[in-house]
Amino acid sequence: MATLTVSYPQFAGSTFDRDYYLSTHIPLAQAAWAEFGLQSAEVLFPAAGPQPLAGMVLLRFADQAGIDAALAAPRTREVIGDVPNFTNISPVIFRADD
Repeated sequence: MATLTVSYPQFAGSTFDRDYYLSTHIPLAQAAWAEFGLQSAEVLFPAAGPQPLAGMVLLRFADQAGIDAALAAPRTREVIGDVPNFTNISPVIFRADD
């Protein structure tokens, strides 16, 4: 298993629409990347109080090759292009080899 983590670091003036993220963006990513072995998407939001992130998602793939294929796929532009619809934060991407 391999995990692609996408996080959104908060800063003064940052915005993040949780409802849009859950109802539109995550399903878009799942539809775009299912054929490349995306097995699940676990969304995490911060607990109350000051936190460094507005949110993050753990995207579980069968292997690193699936992540590579997903990121190189034509529909990835659509997924990335959707980011301004829910946040003004530039996402930080981290790959984990589980």
